[in-house]
Amino acid sequence: MQHSVRLSGESASRSQKNYDLPYLNPELPSEQRAEDLLSRMTIAEKIGEMTQLDITLINKTGKQRDIELDADKARELILKHHIGSFLNGEAAAPEVWFRFMDELTRIAVEESRLGIPLIFGIDHIHGASYLSGSTIFPQGINLGATFNPEHARHTGYTTALECADVGHHWCFSPVLDLGLHPQWPRFWETYGEDPHLAARMGEAFVRGMQENQETAPYKVAATGKHFLGYSDPRAGWDRTPAYIPMQQIHEFHRVSFQKAVDAGLRTIMLNSGEVNGVPVHASYELLTELLRNKMGFDGVVVTDWDDVRKLMNFHYTAADFTEATYQSVMAGIDMCMTPLTLDFNESMLELVESGRITEGRLDASVRRILKLKFDLGLFENPFPRNDRFARIGSTESKGKALKAAQESVILLKNKNETLPLKQPKRIGLFGPSAQSRRNLCGGWTLAWQGGEEARYPESMHTIHTALQKEFPSTEVVVFSDDALRDLQKASVRKQKSFLQELEALDALIYAGGEEPYCEFAGNISDLRLPKPQREDVQLLSRAKVPLLLVLVQGRPRLITELLEGTDAFIHAGLPGFEGAEAIAKVLSGAVNPSGRLPFSYPKWPNHFLPYHHKRSNIYFFDPSVANHITQGTKNTALYPFGFGLSYTTFAYSGLRLSRSETNGSDPIRATVRITNTGTRTGTETVLWFTSTLVGRITRPVKQLRHFEKVRLKPGESAECTYDILPVNLSYPDENAQPVLENGTYSVEINGLSAGFLIKQ
Repeated sequence: MQHSVRLSGESASRSQKNYDLPYLNPELPSEQRAEDLLSRMTIAEKIGEMTQLDITLINKTGKQRDIELDADKARELILKHHIGSFLNGEAAAPEVWFRFMDELTRIAVEESRLGIPLIFGIDHIHGASYLSGSTIFPQGINLGATFNPEHARHTGYTTALECADVGHHWCFSPVLDLGLHPQWPRFWETYGEDPHLAARMGEAFVRGMQENQETAPYKVAATGKHFLGYSDPRAGWDRTPAYIPMQQIHEFHRVSFQKAVDAGLRTIMLNSGEVNGVPVHASYELLTELLRNKMGFDGVVVTDWDDVRKLMNFHYTAADFTEATYQSVMAGIDMCMTPLTLDFNESMLELVESGRITEGRLDASVRRILKLKFDLGLFENPFPRNDRFARIGSTESKGKALKAAQESVILLKNKNETLPLKQPKRIGLFGPSAQSRRNLCGGWTLAWQGGEEARYPESMHTIHTALQKEFPSTEVVVFSDDALRDLQKASVRKQKSFLQELEALDALIYAGGEEPYCEFAGNISDLRLPKPQREDVQLLSRAKVPLLLVLVQGRPRLITELLEGTDAFIHAGLPGFEGAEAIAKVLSGAVNPSGRLPFSYPKWPNHFLPYHHKRSNIYFFDPSVANHITQGTKNTALYPFGFGLSYTTFAYSGLRLSRSETNGSDPIRATVRITNTGTRTGTETVLWFTSTLVGRITRPVKQLRHFEKVRLKPGESAECTYDILPVNLSYPDENAQPVLENGTYSVEINGLSAGFLIKQ
């Protein structure tokens, strides 16, 4: 079947012919159009708008990877059951997605009674990751490591730029959860553990995606997820219970979502777990009282995958699906990602006909969904187009992804200036990530759990090929994992002989970490680096050759006992398609590392804390009472939040305040001088914290308030300032009311501090 180019003119002429129907008049406000359309809809049509089904119900094979429409299946669901939204798939070529979306959209627009266009949701998480040939940026945890919101903005912007034309108008990103529990398998999707950092990055992503003018005539909606408290489960596993006081929710977990809402976030996806004993999908307190009434969110709330059913068979708050539907709708959901059955439609119809759910409640959700479709321009421009595919994966976009990856690489150890490598003749390369493309990207890349290795583009570098490119005169010798496994079982004599052979090399690079995983598939019981890798590193550390540990990982695997045997340690995270080149350039010195930890790298397996913990989290008693017990140490982090090394050095001096006291409304300006005292040009991440000792609600040891980046040549200095607004030093109580304490505060930056007084 041939499909012609679809431009905005064709679909616009359709609405111009029907101006007698107000909902088709683009000159009217979205609210008025939605109200008119709502008045024309049947109960069944309204329920269909609240339902989102999976692509496997309308493709040829029932598999996610199949992007070929079965038109008969689609007609059955759209025309008979009035389904208003579908989701997902896997990576396919732009032309394949174009054909699929063009045919699917035509059924809804041209064959249904009211011509309501579909909205297709998709897991484009770090770029248009389900679109072949697209630009794949670093994952969220790496973007956080840059402390540069521009990279988050570029990620959102480029994702929209590349996916809008194929009909993907609803992206399920960004993740606004806080990375508080290092064992949590979705840690890498977050921007880190700090609410201010997550808020700045999330806002930039949302604005980049939703305010992109280059996608015209199309628009793309972002999705803030997963509201709320999802990332801090007590057990550390996905979808398991969290217990978070409301005061902590307001002060920490709400912040990034609030910032995104204030920036115009159009949709929100919910936490699949429970908070304080109540599943979020059934929490009126969180979805209506907090999200709607206090936070002012007026967009669409969508469930996560089959989470209404989980009220029945996972959380056990409902005896059957109809009761689960009632609980979730009355709590505040708008759209149910059912996603494989029509159970939601049937239960909703039963509930409305019985009067348990009023048509007014039904209308409230459908009104928001219709407004979203009007706001995105789907009624005027419902069809995809295929004349701008050249901008997918452009050189410019890939350059932005490379820049983000370079700034996200974190150098954590550099003994005796082992790095950068100095004209090595031979490098030994080891580890499971040495020749893997998929490991560099993590989950949600080409497919849910990350595509198979063969599906990644040949043009994408592995660490091996990137090293060959970066060191063209150097022999890069790759050692297989199997060879190291065999050596673990070999005699001491054979191991000694192998280690002596390694002395012919100038450096050993062990590229370890994690294979891709996503959601519950990434649940682990041991945060340590996997045992085979620990044994590999221990063996290689016995060689009389510098050992460089590079970990490609979605969460900070414990390496405390291995660190002493290494000469350098790089946390590479999940840097995406351009990540191997970024790593190689840091190793060579072509890029001076500037990444900083957006989380506290844990030191021990059973005691880890975010940097903004309470003072009482670290408690010591009289050691004479401890008997044989070995107490913990004050430093629970191997490396603290904000830590990262450079190939140059920076000195901070002259911290001063414009005043030492404020009445609670007048600002105070803090100024510090930063000097590059090394021999290379470098970028410093400047982190401003504040602290106060006394509060009615116990206060964190310190909190990040402001950050910026400054690039300095050797010997160059710059003055950085932070305007302290007292209102920003207040904290919310359990009812979200701001509390600004009188008393002594301090501003802290890189070991310097200055005190000031608030006296209201």
